[in-house]
Amino acid sequence: MEPIKKEKLLKVDDNQNKILRHALSKNSLYEISASQDADPEMDFNFDINIKTLPAANQKASGRCWIFAATNVCREIVAAKCNLSNFELSQSYLAFYDRLEKSNYLLESVIELLDKDYDDRTLTFLLQNGVGDGGQWDMFVNLVNKYGLCPKNVFPETNTSSATRDTNQVINFNIRKFASEAKELYQNKGLEAVRKLKDELLNKIYVLLSDAYGLIPEKFDFEYTDKDSNYHLEKGFTPLSFKEKYLGDELDNFVSLINAPTKDKPFGKTYTVAYLGNVVGGKDVTHLSVTMDRMKELILSQLRDNRIVWFGSDVGFYGDRELGIWDDQRFDLDTPFGLNLKMNKGESLDYRASQMNHAMCITGVSFKDNEPRKWKIENSWGKDRAKDGYYIMSNTWFDQFVFQAVVDKKYLNEEELKALKEKPIVLKPWDPMGSLAD
Repeated sequence: MEPIKKEKLLKVDDNQNKILRHALSKNSLYEISASQDADPEMDFNFDINIKTLPAANQKASGRCWIFAATNVCREIVAAKCNLSNFELSQSYLAFYDRLEKSNYLLESVIELLDKDYDDRTLTFLLQNGVGDGGQWDMFVNLVNKYGLCPKNVFPETNTSSATRDTNQVINFNIRKFASEAKELYQNKGLEAVRKLKDELLNKIYVLLSDAYGLIPEKFDFEYTDKDSNYHLEKGFTPLSFKEKYLGDELDNFVSLINAPTKDKPFGKTYTVAYLGNVVGGKDVTHLSVTMDRMKELILSQLRDNRIVWFGSDVGFYGDRELGIWDDQRFDLDTPFGLNLKMNKGESLDYRASQMNHAMCITGVSFKDNEPRKWKIENSWGKDRAKDGYYIMSNTWFDQFVFQAVVDKKYLNEEELKALKEKPIVLKPWDPMGSLAD
């Protein structure tokens, strides 16, 4: 390895760098590299602009995937009930997600009891632990098993909105279990390990019940519609509420990915080892498509007045106050000779970028019959951007959008056939196993 040689470093005492030092002492890197040469038409006017409910707020938690998915579901409920403002309980689903993920990880630890403590798969699972993030199919697993309820039936608590402390306590105890289970398995066998696991899972359930609240067994659905008509529907359970207002609709959706890497040919389906929440539930499954095809399918759903859940990497080229993600809006080349541009496939292979946030597409604008900008419903509250809604440029979309969920009725015969094939299993640390949070 060659050490740094100071004589090879460039001098930074010229006037240009002095100006940059002055500017960066009071401003962020992105603020001083913002470019006014960007598209002046990045405003909130769209050819397709689905009228949607007010933006929600995930607060200090990584539940964006649940918020985005419940936004898809609430539009269905709101249309049936003629509502102008409505939220489903994200906390209800997050409660069970945390419990199911704990069980999933504990079962994975038991499956790997014969492995060394530094086995790569075991280490990866324990390092990541139980967190807030998730995937679309994990949401479907929760809804199919536990149903849904309105937000007022199971409201937010301080803990559900700020999840760091419970994450830390749960993960420490699961890692402690992994340590104890190894010796227990060797000395007393699998039955003793399972007893220890059940004891810990019960303690986690008690913690979640205290932190999130008691799960409702039955509730009434009370609301006033857009025409000021009062309604009261009595005697729901979360599952019966789901059956009445959603039925099996979520089972019709399929996850598309655009991951142009050599190991993921288009037209194939993929899953990721040890990725999931509900043991015995639906595997997280992705159909790999080109970006042009992904956009075509997204547009088909938007034209039917249906919003689209999608996952992207929001860590790049974002003006969060104005609510714009646009790779043409910032110029790091001119002042620093640096940029954030990379081939999309290579950015995945070399871990420069991956999906980390889920939102909903609710509109699009065209130029010369091609998408130019997209309207996005986020879950960072109504006080950011334009009442909680954002814009993404089409070029940003190409580079940083990795996943979208559409109704499989829009797929062609070849794509439907691919969905019936056994998915290719990717390694646990594959970037397509990243979680939106």
